Amino acid sequence: MMGSMIFKLRQSPRVKELIKMLEKNGGWVDAGLGFEGIESNLKLKAWSRERRVIVLRRAVALKPSSKGELPLLENSGVTVEKSPTQEFMVLVTDFDAPILGIAQLYRDRADVENCFDELKNQWGWGGFTTRDMSRSQTMARLVALVYNWWSMFVGLVEPDKHAEAITSRPQLLHGVGRITQSGRQTTLTVTSTHQKAAQIQERQTWVGRFLAELKRIAEQLTQMDVWRLILSRVYFRFLKGHIIGSPYPQNHAPTVALNCGF
Repeated sequence: MMGSMIFKLRQSPRVKELIKMLEKNGGWVDAGLGFEGIESNLKLKAWSRERRVIVLRRAVALKPSSKGELPLLENSGVTVEKSPTQEFMVLVTDFDAPILGIAQLYRDRADVENCFDELKNQWGWGGFTTRDMSRSQTMARLVALVYNWWSMFVGLVEPDKHAEAITSRPQLLHGVGRITQSGRQTTLTVTSTHQKAAQIQERQTWVGRFLAELKRIAEQLTQMDVWRLILSRVYFRFLKGHIIGSPYPQNHAPTVALNCGF
């Protein structure tokens, strides 16, 4: 038996006809994140039968009309604004779930696909070619490993959202280094030229304190406990401050383990 499916349809003429027909009807329900949805059936030429489709729409505000587009009205002191328009998304699925559930499933799938897009376009997953499957697999695994480690580190520094490499690398890797020597001591000073340098320094300082506290109490914890605390902090926005696994005794939990501090 084939698994259930959900995917977005290209807005071909027949799909556009369906959208226009449904626009005239009522019955739109909340589909989350500002979308409304309605259910219908559709049969395209290449399909052997009708399929269930979910049409989603969301109002998109347009900018006011440019001055000079309607001179007669504007000269009379009338301000002309374009009315909001709708953006549409048509999903075909055989899932037996309500409209809100289907819409959320598709959004979740899109989030996963974004990670693969980031791996290919920002981390070089698609940047090597060889006919040797073993070498290709090794390179793919190395890229994925580096991506995972970097994403975890950025999760400590930027807890509120996922930061892709295109933004996190300039923030956390780019800087001007200067070496100064005094007597037998050599000092390396790295200065960030990023616009958010002060905020980045504050957050990296917090990460340093967090890791120092873990190191201080590491002997009281198992290796698994340490990783649970680190991952609980990396995924703070999903866990809402909870620690992965069983609760720890109060005297075992680092004082800064899950406190944002900024």
